[in-house]
Amino acid sequence: MTRKILPVLIFILIVVCFAAYSSEKLTVLNPTPPNAMVDRIPLIPRLDTLYDKTIFLVDIGWGGPGAAPSIYKEMKAWFKQNMPSVKIEIRSVKGSYMQDQPELWKEIKEKGDAALIGIAG
Repeated sequence: MTRKILPVLIFILIVVCFAAYSSEKLTVLNPTPPNAMVDRIPLIPRLDTLYDKTIFLVDIGWGGPGAAPSIYKEMKAWFKQNMPSVKIEIRSVKGSYMQDQPELWKEIKEKGDAALIGIAG
């Protein structure tokens, strides 16, 4: 008799679970852009040379405040030894890397020729 009841109990359990999950609604978002191709903004042309240029190394803060400074300092030392005409400026974003940094972007635009923005940790 137990062998006859077990399949019935399993069937009832499956039906109850299915009913519980089927009553929930899922919202699925489509990541496809509305037009076939998103509008592209071309990158600026590369510098012909780094000679006498100012490059900003910008730490976005990923990995914590101590993740990038040592690597950026090593990069600055390398440039000083191997390309002394290149001026390296090291900056960190204020707050979260997801926040806009208008003051920093303004400084880079006014004083810099290029910027490397990212993670160095």
